[in-house]
Amino acid sequence: MDRNRREHGVLTAAAELFDLPADVVAGLPRLEMVGSRQLYVEHHAGILAYSETQIDINTPAGVLRVRGTGLGLMAMTAEELRLGGNISAVEWVR
Repeated sequence: MDRNRREHGVLTAAAELFDLPADVVAGLPRLEMVGSRQLYVEHHAGILAYSETQIDINTPAGVLRVRGTGLGLMAMTAEELRLGGNISAVEWVR
């Protein structure tokens, strides 16, 4: 069995044991959009670039790029952040 399959099996078992979603156990980012005006990101690893038209967020799954107008950081902790503005696109940059 290859390493990825083993890791997936362990994460799935841990998620079931603690009744948690597998993505939470794996530390993967969780995104939640509220219309096109707010974006919540959990499990980030910092902001790489910041302007009113583009914000690049580092995550364990890669860089999340947010584009729009009037973008701004509304709140940020070590684990989560909230962006506001007129969000026109959210994309993964590999």
